[in-house]
Amino acid sequence: MKRVTAFLLALLVHALTVAFVVLGGWTIAVNAEFAVAWVLGGLLIGIGWMLRPRLGRLPDDAEVLDRESAGELYGTAERVADRMGVRRPARIAVRDIAPAASYEKLGLFRTPVLVVGLPLWMALPARQRVTLLATAYAGSADGDGVVIGGALSTLAEWRGALLGAAPLQAREDAEVKITVTLGALDAPTTGYQAAGLLGRLIGRVFGAPVLLLEYGLTRLARSGDGQAAERRRALALRVATAEELAELEDLVAGHRYLAPMQAAVLRGENVTAIRQGALARFGARASEVPGSSNAVLLGEAESDRIDAELLRHYTRAIRSFGLIT
Repeated sequence: MKRVTAFLLALLVHALTVAFVVLGGWTIAVNAEFAVAWVLGGLLIGIGWMLRPRLGRLPDDAEVLDRESAGELYGTAERVADRMGVRRPARIAVRDIAPAASYEKLGLFRTPVLVVGLPLWMALPARQRVTLLATAYAGSADGDGVVIGGALSTLAEWRGALLGAAPLQAREDAEVKITVTLGALDAPTTGYQAAGLLGRLIGRVFGAPVLLLEYGLTRLARSGDGQAAERRRALALRVATAEELAELEDLVAGHRYLAPMQAAVLRGENVTAIRQGALARFGARASEVPGSSNAVLLGEAESDRIDAELLRHYTRAIRSFGLIT
C-alpha cells in the first residue's frame, strides 16, 4: 500500500510539471498577438523544463570504453550479468577515483551502463572482481524507478530553487570592503539586502509544502528498504558466496586496500608493481573459495588480459589516488 501511495504522489508531482508546460503553451497559443503572452508562456515552459525528471547521466569524470579496446572486460561483465539474470550493460565506463562499481540505467530508454571504479578494481583478485560486479548488478534490484525517482529529482529542484537561494558572495565581499573603507555610517545603502531577505522568506513559505511532500515521498519510497536489501543479497548470491560478499564488504568499508596502494604510488612504483603488491596482500585468500563459481566466470588469465586492456587507464588513475580519502 505504501508503494502505491508513493507512486500516486510521484504522479502528482509529474502532473504539476506537465501543467506548467501545457499552461505555458496554452498561454502563447491563445494570446499569440501579445508579446507579454510569449514572455509569460516562455517562463512557464522554462519552469516546466527546469523541473523535468532527471533520467540520469554518467558522471563527468567517467570514461566510456569501446568494445574493441576492452573486449575481455565486456565479455566478463556480460557473463556475470547472464548468470544473474540482469540486462547486459550496453556500455562500460571507468572512473579514476571512484571507490567501487555501480550499475545504472540512464536516459529515456533506461540504457544499462556499468561504471567501474579503478582503485578497487585494481586491488582485487579475479574472484573478487566477479563479486564486485555481482554487487553492482544487485544494486539495480532496489531502484526507485523512473516515476518515483524522477519525482524525487523534481522535488529536489523545487527545494533548490525555493530554499537554496543565498546572497551573492561577491556582492557581500564588495560591501564588506566598502564598509571597511568608508565606515559603517558612510557606506552606501541599497535595497539589495532587503530584497534578498524578502525573496528568501517567500521561498521558505512556498518551500514548506515542497519539503513536506519530499519528506513524505522519500519515507514512502524507503519503506521497503529491508525487503530491497534481501533482494539485493539474493541476487548477488547467484554468483558469489556469502563469504565472498562479506569479505568484499569488509574490504570496502575499511578502505584497507587503499593505503598500501597510495604508499606504493608515493614510492614511485609502476602499475604492474602496484597490482602485484595488491594480489600479494590477498595471498591465499585470492584462491578460489569452495562453492564459488567465480573462476568459471573470470579466470586468472582473463583477469590479466583485462589488466592489459586497462593499463593506460590505470597509469592515469594512480596519479589521482592521493585525492581519495
